[in-house]
This record gives sequence, structure tokens and C-alpha cells, in this order.
Amino acid sequence: MKIIVDAFGGDNAPLEILKGSALAVKELGVEILLVGDESRILACAKENGITLENTEILHAEKVFEMEYDPRTVMKEHSDTSLAVGMKALAEGKGAAYVSAGSTGAIVMGATFIVKRIKGIKRAAIASIMPSDKTPFMLLDCGANVECKPEHLVQFAKMGSVYMNRIMGYESPSVGLANIGVEENKGTPLQLETYALLKEKKDISFMGNAEVRDIAFGVADVIVADGFTGNVILKMYEGVAKSLTGSIKAIFKKNVLSMLSYIGVKSGMDAFKKKMDYKEYGGAVLLGIAKPVIKAHGSSDARAFKNAIRQAVNCVEKDVIGEIKRSVGEEKDED
Repeated sequence: MKIIVDAFGGDNAPLEILKGSALAVKELGVEILLVGDESRILACAKENGITLENTEILHAEKVFEMEYDPRTVMKEHSDTSLAVGMKALAEGKGAAYVSAGSTGAIVMGATFIVKRIKGIKRAAIASIMPSDKTPFMLLDCGANVECKPEHLVQFAKMGSVYMNRIMGYESPSVGLANIGVEENKGTPLQLETYALLKEKKDISFMGNAEVRDIAFGVADVIVADGFTGNVILKMYEGVAKSLTGSIKAIFKKNVLSMLSYIGVKSGMDAFKKKMDYKEYGGAVLLGIAKPVIKAHGSSDARAFKNAIRQAVNCVEKDVIGEIKRSVGEEKDED
């Protein structure tokens, strides 16, 4: 299996991208198509002793900078590594695409170059996140600031497919992010979406998920419009970072507290791993005709390797095919 990798997306490109890709080749047995300036890739690999075994390079001289307008990825900046990689995916030069670059540009490029699955009205950024119980999926995390009820219903269906195929959840429960659990809570968007989800027999809808309950594993899939989902995601990340930092400071307070850390080290390591985004690799862009993974902008080698693992899982478990089939079933219902 060949995975297309944007070698110049993210804060730590190209070094951590190359290291992560090399780890993926070694541990996952994949082939990699690196997209970017060939001379810079070769120089970085040589300088840092990184093997390029089972790795090809697709030259793209320019980089899509974070300050660029995402809409320019199709024309003005179509010669950047991000755009060239998207074209390569659309042309079948690889099975999936991974980039830590501009989220907006990835969404635009995937939507207009790779294209959406027929019948899907909006693609959604879907992030796997930790809870007090088991990991859950939050979508949309920012691809669509404004949504219609039918968009959220499709998000629920796509999220359910992913959690079933990739995470192994037999019948993933779906919750609608809201300010209360009562059926009459929320804006017209939540009220109308609730009514639609309640009628869907192929979705295990549990009702409204009050935001404060999300961290306690109230549902396997949390559905929201892109603005709300992004706010939840950013708050979640901030609180997790603050919490782990505060706990670390407690144990560093004095000699006695540092000694007490020894007794709880295994538990603390497990907690840290549970809250670490690097374990999940990235966010999948659901609704696109081929697997597209948005890796975290600050990804190190391990995080990027796990983003590639996520892409491989999407291909092997046929997530796209299952979403296509579910959309067909939805049309039959209508």
C-alpha cells in the first residue's frame, strides 16, 4: 500500500515528517510517496541519517504557507506540496493522503480536487478524543462553520461507520452536542437535527449530549456544527494541557512529593498516554472519496507515523466504501 505524504506541511517539516514516514515504512510495511522539494528532502534525509527505503519523491518546489487563503490551493498555489499531493491522490498514485499543513487548504483541496463521496453534502473533520471511559469521535471539528440539520445527520452516519470499522464499536451511540439533555434545548439547528436523528433507524441516537458530559464518555460519536465542534476541541485540548501541567507541578513541589511520584508513575504514564493526541495521529476528513488525514500541525515523528497508521486503517477497513454504501441506503430510505 502506498501512502502520499505532504513532506512540507506542519511546524516540524520536513525533518519530523521524514522520520515519521521512515517509521511507518519499517513498522507498518507501507510504501511512501513524499511530496515536496526533492533536493531539500534528500538533503534532510542525508544530514539526519534517515533511510528513504520504499520511499519515492514527487517534486513540488513550493510550500503552502499557513497565512495563504485556503481557496488559493486550487489555482494560485496549485504547485505547492499540499496541492500536488492532493492531485496525486485524485489520480490514484496512492491509496491515501496525509498532511500536517493548513486545515482550511486541506479541506478545500480534498473537496474540490479529490471530491466528495457522491451524495455527501459536506465533508467533516473528525477527531478521535479520549474520555473517562473509551475514546469517542467528535465531528465536525471545523470544516463547516455553518451547517444544516441534514449535514449533521450525515456526520452522525459517517462517524458511526468509522467507529464501527476502525474502533470496533458494534453499535456506536451518537449524541448531539447541546447545552442540555432535554429535547427542547438548543437553537433551531439542534432542534431540527434532533428530530431527524430520532427518526433514523440505522443510527443509535441517544439524544442530546450536554457538553460537560462529553469527557465522561456519554456517547461514542458527538455531532456538532463546525464552529461548536472546534470550540469543544480547542477547550478540550487546553484543559487537558492545563490539567497535566498542574499535576506535574504538584509532584515537583518538593522532595517528598517527587518520591511519592514513584508510587503512581505507572498510572500517571497511562493517563498521559490516554490524553496524548499523538496516539491517534490526526483527524480524518470524512465524506471525501479517498482517505485524507489531517495530522496535528505540531506533529513529531511518532504522531506522524500514527497519522499514517490511521490512513492505512481507513484503506484496509474500507471506511470510504462503507460510507458510500450507507449513503446509498439513505437514498433508499428517502
